[in-house]
Amino acid sequence: MCPQCGLPRRGRIYGFEYKSKRTVFGLPLVHIVNGPAIDPTTGKLRIAKGIIAIGVIAVGGVALGGVAIGLVSLGGLALGLIAALGGCAVGIGFAAGGLAIGGVAVGGCAVGYYAMGGAAVGVHSLGYNMPDDQLPEWFRRFRRR
Repeated sequence: MCPQCGLPRRGRIYGFEYKSKRTVFGLPLVHIVNGPAIDPTTGKLRIAKGIIAIGVIAVGGVALGGVAIGLVSLGGLALGLIAALGGCAVGIGFAAGGLAIGGVAVGGCAVGYYAMGGAAVGVHSLGYNMPDDQLPEWFRRFRRR
C-alpha cells in the first residue's frame, strides 16, 4: 500500500518481517526484517532483534546485516562481543575485515593486541609496517601436526 494515498502498489515490495513464536529470554529465536531500514508507513526504524537477527539493522546473539550488533556479528559494520566479521569489524575477542579492531584483529588495517594485516598496530603485530618475530610462532601453535 502507498503510505500517502493507501492505493495498492504494483511492482514494489516493501519487504516482510518474520518473528518466530519460540522465544529465549524474552527475545524471538529468529527475527528477520527484509526491506528498507525505515518503515515507509510509520517512518520508524525497522530493527531485527532476536537470538538470531537478520536485517538491515540487526541486534542479537548472532546478528547478520548492514549494521550488525551482537555476540557474533557479520555485516558491513559489525560490532561483536565475541567475534565480528565485516567491512568495518569491531570485536572484543576476534575481528576480521577491511578495518578490524579487536583483541585478535585480522584485516587490511588491523588494530588489536594481536594484529595481522596490511597495516597492523598492536602489542604483537604482523604487517607490512610492523614485522613481529613472535606473532608467527603464536599462530603456529594452532596448526595441527
